[in-house]
Amino acid sequence: MNVNNNKTGWWTILGPGLLVAATGIGAGDLATASFSGSILGTAILWAAVVGAFLKYVVTEGLARWQLATGDTLLEGLVRRIGRPVGWFFLPYLIIWSFFVASALMSGCGVTLHAMFPLFDDAAHGKIVFGALSSLVGLALVVAGGYALFDKIMRVCIGVMFVTVIVTAVLLWPGTGEVLGGLFVPAIPDVDGQGITWTVALIGGIGGTFTVLCYGYWIREEGRTGSAFLKTCRIDLISGYAITALFGIAMVIIGSTIEIEGRGATLLVTLSEQLVEPLGQTGKWLFLVGAAGAVFSSLLGVWQAVPYLFADTLSLLGEDEATAVHGGGSAAIDTRSTAYRGYLVALAIVPIAGLFWSFQEIQKLYAVIGATFIPFLAVALLILNGRSDWVGERFRNRPTTVVVLVATLAFFVWIGWRRLVG
Repeated sequence: MNVNNNKTGWWTILGPGLLVAATGIGAGDLATASFSGSILGTAILWAAVVGAFLKYVVTEGLARWQLATGDTLLEGLVRRIGRPVGWFFLPYLIIWSFFVASALMSGCGVTLHAMFPLFDDAAHGKIVFGALSSLVGLALVVAGGYALFDKIMRVCIGVMFVTVIVTAVLLWPGTGEVLGGLFVPAIPDVDGQGITWTVALIGGIGGTFTVLCYGYWIREEGRTGSAFLKTCRIDLISGYAITALFGIAMVIIGSTIEIEGRGATLLVTLSEQLVEPLGQTGKWLFLVGAAGAVFSSLLGVWQAVPYLFADTLSLLGEDEATAVHGGGSAAIDTRSTAYRGYLVALAIVPIAGLFWSFQEIQKLYAVIGATFIPFLAVALLILNGRSDWVGERFRNRPTTVVVLVATLAFFVWIGWRRLVG
């Protein structure tokens, strides 16, 4: 349901873009950026900017399609290409949901146990805190809907921004070194890992599957029609600028210390390493920011991914006339059985994953995420490439086509490397 039609001002303009940033920055993104910095140093700061830019181009194209036609990208694909798209997307969504939900619960569990070590067994603490985080997220989404979600996410990203940026500033390696890493692209050859970690940083920063959620959030804000194109661009530029800053900050933090591990466990190890240069205050400052990042990502997925499930079911069940002419721009009913049923399943079923070893599951999840961005790039090249569908004003410009093709090639390469690596 739309709850924000009468809101105005910069704070509202930056709403959905902030949600994209908060949802797209999880434990894996922070860990990848910090580990990349630890191995390669500040020379790859530019890669965080490139990664955020590629995600901006994709999300801007998604918004442009929706403002031109009134359909979300998913609705456009099913209505313009055919229902098989929906039947393919549904199992893809379910598989992705289980893996990412389990990973987010695990990230919350590990981080919260490091902050509140109430259990002697770290694995037990991960399970308890991970399940609790999931249920808290479920309760917040059900109780407050989009309005409460929007407010909580703003607080989370504020905490994330202040704590992670302050930590990076306290560990500042020097202005000249940072500027060199940003504006003089280089890939250090460190034990043959330079390209691998640079690619991981570009591909991981800013999320993958969750960029689809932007279309549903701008509907909740009442952004329909071509008049909102500039608003969405400002919103997305701001959101992905924050994403790039987080990536830069984590590379700087990682470049100051030697760390090892993976995922949320790496973040905990990193916080311990910060005790020597920054003291206990620095450790806790970073842990609070990391907890805010991981929980905001969980909350964003819990609130937005059920939109996708409910929308897909609606598309597969709509009559032929609606399929041909489109279904308008009504927001998904967050009180519907489809939305709430998937929300509950998302918050409860993947708790089982907290008891498993996730090395292979994380690999599969990484492949699924990496293959989704090229899927979006192809979709945007097709849908936004036809003036009779979007109008000449909203059609892809040559520069956009070049970037989308480059994005397609890049993420296909990432997916292949992860699949065979």
